[in-house]
Amino acid sequence: MDWSTGVAGLLVGTIVGITGVGGGALMTPILVLLFGISPQTAVGTDLLYASITKMFGTVVHHNHGTVDWGVVKRLALGSLPAAALTLVWMNLTQTHQIKSGFIITAVGIALMITALGMLGKDWLHAMGRKLRVGDVEKFKSAQPALTVLAGAVLGVLVTLTSIGAGALGTVMLVYLYPLRLNASKLVGTDLAHAIPLALIAGLGHLSLGNVNYTLLLNLLAGSIPGILLGSVISTRAPMTLIRYAIALVLGAVSIKMLSL
Repeated sequence: MDWSTGVAGLLVGTIVGITGVGGGALMTPILVLLFGISPQTAVGTDLLYASITKMFGTVVHHNHGTVDWGVVKRLALGSLPAAALTLVWMNLTQTHQIKSGFIITAVGIALMITALGMLGKDWLHAMGRKLRVGDVEKFKSAQPALTVLAGAVLGVLVTLTSIGAGALGTVMLVYLYPLRLNASKLVGTDLAHAIPLALIAGLGHLSLGNVNYTLLLNLLAGSIPGILLGSVISTRAPMTLIRYAIALVLGAVSIKMLSL
């Protein structure tokens, strides 16, 4: 076992369990920048790693009643078809065979969008709450379609870069469900939705030859205990402080990726 990648899995798994964010957004850059893994392999391996890891976190949240399965279903209605279509497009255009340029640029842009979204999360929550309270019927009638659309956006982004299911997903949900989802339900719901999305995208990348099995096992050895620990302590974590710290790190990593 490569203990360095196992430790990376433990760190990222714990952060994901606590906040619901940071999986692909942290792991993919770590694999590329610190371990020298090719961008294609980093994305594909990270997707399968994330789908398996988040299953354990979701079980903990489900047992605590902090998963809103209705919202998960709406997101999946958009994300899963979008992920499948993106994989078809990647195969037809041979995008998966483009070496560093395209994927690194896509990852860098996704990281910057994620960082900005996390920094603006409180503002978006306040805006969503104002609209939800001000015009209840109009807002609630638009929720299902907007949630499906949000899922579709995540489906494309996650399949291309492995980034977005957690970080951007939670940002979208605080706007769309400002009253329905508290902090714990936000994490649990986002984790539950990420499982089928990351699994479908990951299996697609597996078929394209973009998965390193040894690396996958090493990451899981660290991440599974990490996400179990993080999920248990998620209700006690200083969410705002952690979110800002992650956002700043992602912004810095984005600049680094875009400068390669």
